Amino acid sequence: MNVKQYLDSTYLKTAAQAGISEEENSIVVKNAIAEAIQEKFKLIMIRPECVSLAKEMILKENSNLLVGTVIDFPQGNSSLESKIKEANEAIENGADDLDFVCNYEAFKNGEISLIKEEILIGSQIGLASNKTVKWIIEVAALTDKEIIQLSALIKNVVISNFKEEDYASVFVKSSTGFYKTENNLPNGATIQTIIMMLENASPLPVKAAGGVRSYEDVVEMIRLGVKRIGTSAAKAIADGKNATNQY
Repeated sequence: MNVKQYLDSTYLKTAAQAGISEEENSIVVKNAIAEAIQEKFKLIMIRPECVSLAKEMILKENSNLLVGTVIDFPQGNSSLESKIKEANEAIENGADDLDFVCNYEAFKNGEISLIKEEILIGSQIGLASNKTVKWIIEVAALTDKEIIQLSALIKNVVISNFKEEDYASVFVKSSTGFYKTENNLPNGATIQTIIMMLENASPLPVKAAGGVRSYEDVVEMIRLGVKRIGTSAAKAIADGKNATNQY
């Protein structure tokens, strides 16, 4: 199976998080973009400040690579106004995919109207500009029941407010990859969580992110029904090797 068109090659670390200088981190970003172009992956997922650079490199190479970025990353607890501002800036800079971090802590606290509003407004902004929108629910922070409930909530907001032809452009996504778990528990996609998401988000598509570390993992996720897979080891996985990192 050629898995490359399922892979969102991902690099989301700041220089501080990577433990390197800003200049060194900029080189890592450029190399990740160049690799994604060369390998013909579906998309390069990078931080908002790198979107313009990616678009320039892609245009220069006449590539079909898509550019994705994250909104309110990685906590998801900023105001709706902040999320809107960040999303509009990403669109202006040329992003194709907007991966919003859902305010999962507010959801856990029962602030359902807040969640519904951010799902509605964020999806409207993306779809109005013909962008793909993904809602990161951070499965490692949720119970199984909460995964089911939040996946269903996102689905219900979308099917209640948008046309059927829009459904394929609004994803439910498992993880940021930055959530810190206790006792080394998985912080991203597992078979169990992905099945719950698929069953409760349908007809919306699902993106598995975090924890997909081998070609076999990718194939299994695709066979389950996942449409996109985020990984910082896209080339290793496509080459049939196991990833050595956590995302």
